[in-house]
Amino acid sequence: MAGLGSLGGGNLMPAAQALSLPADDYGNDQNLEMMWAMKAYEHAEIYFNLICSVDPRFLKLTREDDQIYEKFRKQFRDMKVDILDPNELKSETAKLEWRPFCLQFETLVEDFNYGTLLRLDCSKDYVEENTIFATRIQFFAIEIARNREGHNTALYETSAKAKAASVGENFVQPSTNQEVPLGEPAGLARAENTACT
Repeated sequence: MAGLGSLGGGNLMPAAQALSLPADDYGNDQNLEMMWAMKAYEHAEIYFNLICSVDPRFLKLTREDDQIYEKFRKQFRDMKVDILDPNELKSETAKLEWRPFCLQFETLVEDFNYGTLLRLDCSKDYVEENTIFATRIQFFAIEIARNREGHNTALYETSAKAKAASVGENFVQPSTNQEVPLGEPAGLARAENTACT
């Protein structure tokens, strides 16, 4: 994702406005491609942080999650979503299967056909070798399935354990050979000794 940082915060509003113009207004403009890549990367980063912070089984990504999941699993019943095969998204046969699925959400899901980054292996982060470009509705269908079927839960649990360990490291244990003054409950003395550390 190197190079995405070249568009600073001051360029985000013009970038957002440019991305809302009709595609016919552009050729193969490298700046526009960079803006699309930046927007896709920001979306991926936000989503990854979300599934690491909240139990994915309880996430609702759209108002149409139930419908998206039901139709996805009806049409792609046997598709493995934990580790994706890029051919199931990008081959000519796959494109013919995905097109009608995607089009049924054209009026239900905003920006259903925008480009989005999708992780191939849901147990890993967004890195170049684990990322594929997909449409937004493909992203929603696959990630809703991953969330509901428990495939993203391991990321959340690993993140929660890491956060708990980090909090535990910041807690300083009182020394065991410390004297507790007479008349003071032992717990109070320990609390005072650790309150400011």
